[in-house]
Parts: sequence; structure tokens; C-alpha cells
Amino acid sequence: MARTVVASATKEIIIGFDQPFCVIGERINPTGRKKLAAEMVEGNFETVKKDALEQVAAGATMLDVNAGVTAVNPNETEPPLLVKTLEMVQDLVDVPLSIDSSVTPAIEAGLKVAKGRPLVNSVTGEEEKLEAILPLIKKYDVPVVAISNDETGISEDPDVRFAVARKIVERAADYGIPAHDIVVDPLVMPIGAMGTAGQQVFRLLRRLREELGVNTTCGLSNVSFGLPHRHGINAAFIPMVIASGMTSAIMNPCRPQEMEMVRAANVLAGNDADCTNWIMTYRDHAPAAANANAGAAPTAPAASSGGRRRGGRAARARG
Repeated sequence: MARTVVASATKEIIIGFDQPFCVIGERINPTGRKKLAAEMVEGNFETVKKDALEQVAAGATMLDVNAGVTAVNPNETEPPLLVKTLEMVQDLVDVPLSIDSSVTPAIEAGLKVAKGRPLVNSVTGEEEKLEAILPLIKKYDVPVVAISNDETGISEDPDVRFAVARKIVERAADYGIPAHDIVVDPLVMPIGAMGTAGQQVFRLLRRLREELGVNTTCGLSNVSFGLPHRHGINAAFIPMVIASGMTSAIMNPCRPQEMEMVRAANVLAGNDADCTNWIMTYRDHAPAAANANAGAAPTAPAASSGGRRRGGRAARARG
């Protein structure tokens, strides 16, 4: 049974099928957050600090740390910024970190300063990436996220994505990296654009667990991209992927509805012994007053004397 060990300087976490679902906080990432990106470029890390503390307080098991603020000369600009961000975050919180970058020099710079045993996010099935990242994973003895795409891009065929994952696991083995240190991201497609996206990922997760024996992760909110009320979709998705075998996700732990689903799934999967975490979290829980009438049927409009509903200008004229 795959058991992926990650650690900070003081805390060790195990990602595994028999472990509580690992929530990797996504907020320290300037992608799509112009204000945060501008702050980090200016050397202002107040939002980074705030996001780190809030995510841990909300229940994050780990924190993902990304410093990709610009596409201009990232090999030069990203490594020092990522190092500074990592050092700041690991001095502020005690949870393990995920070093998130597509820039190889930034990953290596981050590994030199990271305490404990961080997760590297990520490697793909592209030959150039495999040859650049896998030696670092072996050298620093850390686990890595394996993203199921290669030189051909992201396939809509789940069998192709599984084949890419298997390729990465096999290539990692050539470097002496065990399968339990590979955390596969099967790539969740937006359900609004591909109606079979949910079914695909459920099948993929079962195959990854049963055939490759690896732990898994995903960018959780990808599934709801483009839809209204995304958090409702995300919350429903969580217990379904956990039941299919997913063991971690990069997500926003500050969304109570989604974290409630994580904790409930841990209980029902038998990964919250004696319901301890659930009881400690919710023993004083009281439903919001606004939710008390959430299930009430809407009040029917009053019928007119003629048996038909009449309104608008005619009704106002009569009045």
C-alpha cells in the first residue's frame, strides 16, 4: 500500500489510502491573482503570510507554494523569489510544503532551502522534464507530483493519460525512485465542457490505485471551471473522488462547505478514528439561521377571484 511521506522541520504527514485525505492549500499562488503577483514582485509578503496562517487554521494538511509571478526571464527571476517565499512560509507554519514550479532552476533552489521532506509539484511525461526533474527527486530524496500529460499535450482519452502516468512511474523506477514517492495527477477536466469528465476521473483513480499502486492528487476546482456556484460542484466531487481512491487534492481549505465534505468522507472511509476529528471540529456546530428554512417550499402566489393569476399593469390599473 502506497505511503508517501512528506515533512516539515517538525511535522510528518503520510499520504495514503488508509490515511485522512491530504488537503494541500492552494492559495499561495499568484497565477490569476494580479494583486498578489504585484505584491510579491514588490517584496510585499503580507498576503502570503495571511494566506499561510488562514489555510492552516482552516485545516490544510500541507501548503502549496508558487512564485511564478511573470513569464519574463523566469529562470532568473523565479528562483530567488521562490526561495524567499518558502523560507518565510516554513518559518511561519509547521505543516509540510509543496514546491510548485514549472521552472527547473526554481525547483532546485527551493529544494536547497526547504526543511524536512517537501513535495515537488511537478514533473510531466515530457522527456525534457523527466530528464531534468527526476535526478533532483533522487538527489534530494523527495516525492513528486506526476502530471499525466506529455509532448502531445493533455489527452481527452483517459487511457492515454493512464499510459503517461505509467510511463512516469517506470522512468522514475529507472532512477531508483519508488512508486510510493510518485503522486499522480490524472488531470481533472471541466465537467461543464466535457460531460464525462467525472466518470473519467473516477475510473482513472481506480486504475491508478489498483494497477500502479500510487497516491493521487488534482487541482480540485478544475472540475467546476466555467460553472455557476462552483463550490457546490467541488463539494460534491470531493467524497466521490475519495471513494474512487484519490488521496490528496490541491484546493482552498478556507471554503467551509468543501472542508466539511473532506472531514465527512474521512469519517465514512474509516480514516477518522472514533470520529475524533469530526467531533472536535463540529461538536459546537449550530446551523446558520438562514439554512433553517433552506428546504421550505416557496410560497405559492395568491389566486385571483377568476381562478387565474393576474398581475402587472392590469392589476395596478384595477387598484
